[in-house]
Amino acid sequence: MSVLMKNIIRFILFILVQVFVLFKIPPLHRFITPYLYYLYILWLPFNMPRLSLTSVGFLFGLCLDYFTETPGLHAAACTLIAYVRPFVINLLISKEGADKSYASPSIRSMGWAPYATYVLVLTVLHHIYLVFLEWMSFGSFMYFIGKIIATTGISLLLILVTELLFFRNEKFRTNTA
Repeated sequence: MSVLMKNIIRFILFILVQVFVLFKIPPLHRFITPYLYYLYILWLPFNMPRLSLTSVGFLFGLCLDYFTETPGLHAAACTLIAYVRPFVINLLISKEGADKSYASPSIRSMGWAPYATYVLVLTVLHHIYLVFLEWMSFGSFMYFIGKIIATTGISLLLILVTELLFFRNEKFRTNTA
């Protein structure tokens, strides 16, 4: 299956799972909102140009905003992490490293520690920005901090479960163009 077709299918599946499964879960607490959709952006290929990556992030967030009837909250957060993602990858892996050998970020291509750091940094950034945009109309600072911590914790747990259940068998790329 081509990379484009695989990413189109993932795009649709992540939106459907977020809208029709995770948003239908009754609130566990006022702080906990399970988000998994942004994992799509984290799984996009290494060699995607920054403008394309940012555009896909915006389009992905806009699709989710359409279903949830939120005025650009998810589009803004997805665009931010899509823009920052190449910087984080460049900090975590060397130029001669995994980005030349594998097609996309994964535990196998980056290793456990860099991949966990990559997911943690972008998850926290996504949630801080998303909750901040929500918080501007709500109020208390403790609510803001509590929601970030609880949402990040549940999202990281969902990402771990997703990574374990749907192990992506990344193929080692050769030097052929």
